[in-house]
Amino acid sequence: MLDNILNICLFCCSYGSSIQGNAATPIATTIIMDTYNKLNQLGFSQYEISCYLSLVAKHPSNGSRLSRLSGISRSRIYDVLRNMTKRGLILEVENGLYVPLPPDELMKRLRNRFESNLSILKKQLTEASQETTYEYIWVIRGYEEVLKKAGEMIRSARKELYVRLFPKAGSILERYLQEAAARGVGVRYISMGDIPLTFDIQVVHPEPEKLLDTIGGRSFDIISDRSEALVGIFEEGNEDLSPINWTRNRWFIIANRDSLRHDFFHYFLHKVYDRKEALSEREKRIYKLIKSDD
Repeated sequence: MLDNILNICLFCCSYGSSIQGNAATPIATTIIMDTYNKLNQLGFSQYEISCYLSLVAKHPSNGSRLSRLSGISRSRIYDVLRNMTKRGLILEVENGLYVPLPPDELMKRLRNRFESNLSILKKQLTEASQETTYEYIWVIRGYEEVLKKAGEMIRSARKELYVRLFPKAGSILERYLQEAAARGVGVRYISMGDIPLTFDIQVVHPEPEKLLDTIGGRSFDIISDRSEALVGIFEEGNEDLSPINWTRNRWFIIANRDSLRHDFFHYFLHKVYDRKEALSEREKRIYKLIKSDD
């Protein structure tokens, strides 16, 4: 999230400096507002944002000019400039003329400060945390939030990933899954719909067209490294309010990982006994791997 915010800020600040002297277009206005919101999320005040963006677009500038550009009153602008100079956000290059810290340098400083604060916070929280044998089950709501969490889990996986996904979610997460496979993570993929075979250990759930009616929505299951689970069902037409469970609870993970393993066996049984077809050499290899993967 931090990198996304910083990249947007850097692009928008650079864009802002490139349109100086031109009339603001709707696109330019949108970009500037986006920058404003991102900088506000990073702890900048309204006055600091207005002053910095004005300086990025027009520099060097004096207090009087900045008051006009930023909309900050002349009685307030000099206090803002003094405070921003102390913080190293701007520089007085000669008597009364100011320039902004270059946007790329600002991004570096913000990233370093953020990462330093995170390290300190992690240490403090670890020291303050009581020991517990419990791992609770948390609920995440919102389709994008769930997909974001899923991406984090896949990117941090080191050994194995069991996934059971409908094609829509699968297409969004496919890049992360391919990257995981490329770094040696064993991806065991059950697709809840017909998609191309991308991974060595991959099957399509039997009769996927009936699944929506059977389960009332689109199931979503990711088990990472036997240590983290993200599972639930996105109810049809109610995806953003559907509760999806995330946990590191050992027994919850074991049960859901086994559920995914058994879906592989469901595939094999369906092909052999319902369709009366023999397993291919590839499928026999998958069967042996899943059978031994307890």
